[in-house]
Amino acid sequence: MIQRIITGVIAALIFLPLTFIGGFPFLLLIYAMASIALFEVLRMKKIPIFTFPGILSLLILWIFMIPIDQYQFFSFIDLELKIELIFFGILILMTYSIISHNKFSFENVGYTVLTVLYIGIGFFYILETRTAGILYIFFALFLIWATDSGAYFIGRKFGRRKLAPTISPNKTVEGSIGGVVCALVVTLIFFFFTELGQEYQLIHLIIITIILSIFGQLGDLVESALKRFYNVKDSGNLLPGHGGILDRVDSWLFVMPLLHFLQFI
Repeated sequence: MIQRIITGVIAALIFLPLTFIGGFPFLLLIYAMASIALFEVLRMKKIPIFTFPGILSLLILWIFMIPIDQYQFFSFIDLELKIELIFFGILILMTYSIISHNKFSFENVGYTVLTVLYIGIGFFYILETRTAGILYIFFALFLIWATDSGAYFIGRKFGRRKLAPTISPNKTVEGSIGGVVCALVVTLIFFFFTELGQEYQLIHLIIITIILSIFGQLGDLVESALKRFYNVKDSGNLLPGHGGILDRVDSWLFVMPLLHFLQFI
């Protein structure tokens, strides 16, 4: 428990200042986190990052994540070229399956491409959310943390019915509902004490919160299903007491894109 707290404090001391600063320092942080998360997911499939397909998938991820407001910095890459480079990288991955005499099989190609999309979409929209404003990213993060904490503590106290016993045996229906309720409490705080209350109607925020809280929990379950399928306890060991980067951001990868897909931002 002490180790978990110490790790959490150190992580917060790194993440929070760079989030406040934003801009290029935050971009570098998110790129580093996404790269580690990619490594963690590929490792589950026993695809080393320091191989041709591993490095190529990393390059595809980096291209995929170039944020819209940074196109001027990467002046040689516009949206059309970005899509073309990603597609070309996928073609190279498929070609490599032939060159490797199917040691890197088409199944591995599919897994790698899906991993890049899974990691890339989520982290791309983390960057886009920060660009939209620091209030939005903290709203999303506090909503996620409230959901996770509420689901854990309320599930332990009142949980009876299993939510997904074959995937995450400790999660309960009561805990899941408790997580949504805690997320709604956070939303009320943001509504009454921040600019969100001036920009959105309360019913709008409530609906958005319920959707995001549910999908945040689904993001957690998706990663749990992935780990269970590959018989992995944690995605990594970078964060002692917490696991890997993916263990900490699995809900983020579902919530951040949805903020934009639902046209909240």
